[in-house]
Amino acid sequence: MKITQLETFFVQPRWVFLKMHTDAGIVGWGEPIVEGWSRTVAAAVQEMGRYLIGKDPREIEKHWQAIYRGAFYHGGPVLTSALSGIEQAMWDITGKALGVPVYQLLGGAVRDKIRVYGHVGGQDFNACRDAGQAAAAKGFTAVKTALFDAVRFVESQAFVEDALERMAGLREGVGKSVDIGIDFHGRVSPAMAVRLVKALEPHYPMFVEEPCLPENVDTMVTVARSTTIPIATGERLFTRWGFREVLEKGAAVILQPDLSHAGGIFEVRKIAALAETYYAAIAPHCPLGPIALAACLQVDACTPNFLCQEQVNLGDGYLKQPFVLRDGHIDLPTGPGLGIEVDEEALAGKLYDGSWENPRLWHEDGSPADW
Repeated sequence: MKITQLETFFVQPRWVFLKMHTDAGIVGWGEPIVEGWSRTVAAAVQEMGRYLIGKDPREIEKHWQAIYRGAFYHGGPVLTSALSGIEQAMWDITGKALGVPVYQLLGGAVRDKIRVYGHVGGQDFNACRDAGQAAAAKGFTAVKTALFDAVRFVESQAFVEDALERMAGLREGVGKSVDIGIDFHGRVSPAMAVRLVKALEPHYPMFVEEPCLPENVDTMVTVARSTTIPIATGERLFTRWGFREVLEKGAAVILQPDLSHAGGIFEVRKIAALAETYYAAIAPHCPLGPIALAACLQVDACTPNFLCQEQVNLGDGYLKQPFVLRDGHIDLPTGPGLGIEVDEEALAGKLYDGSWENPRLWHEDGSPADW
């Protein structure tokens, strides 16, 4: 079997889908994307295609290593995301060729269903309470929220109290049995993060995600040591090498690799195995499309230290059989490969030119803030 073509599609609202063709008639799907840089990543996929065309897609590890290590420049968001989508598609083809789900090729399932969390929010106590009640009514056992936008290096007491009021509303809405993750989105200085996490402790968050930017691991260690709240990070880290220092220094106990950014299915499984040796869990990041989610579910199925899966789209209007949410879980996928069939007829009506741009945040004095 040989790869014959790498075909990319810009898909609304901001995604890139990859269709890998073979001379055996089997196609594989992947989702290579950096939000806001769709065209750049799609170009990188085609650049990598110069090596891949004519190769056997089942030699996944060989091709991953050849693309990653064979170039002088390793990693980074664009190159690793392009490689991630390609790797997903190769696994999809391999699983289809053998007639089994990808997780069967990675040791088999360790669970019967996969816990997912929903996103909730609101601008005040009542709105957050109502959003929490709605999520709990849908059966979610875990939710995630963001409590603020632009954050100054040191914020006022009123700012902190506003965040606490929203969190109190959300906790009242979901009750004590539903877990709440809080996404700081890397928008907060380490000093302000210490102050905020201490204030939020009485509401018993499941985790605080990216309490500060991940580039300086020591600053995240400072935050982690200041609180009893578990710290999560990883959506902006790439490959197992990007996670090594985080684990060694105890900066986070929940890793959030993104299967469309961090290196793909097998690379995230390796990251999870590394995390397991530090008694850390994984909760894969996935604010993307249904192909990326399908890839995540394959890793979730076979990973002992899996915690919870992010999702924003179950495939309605994109997959012939979308994923179904039951009591806050998705059933174990059983189809071959990624276990999905892309609805290409429906997809044709959702294509665009790939020109989505990331929103920007600004401080009140007009200076740019971290998104």
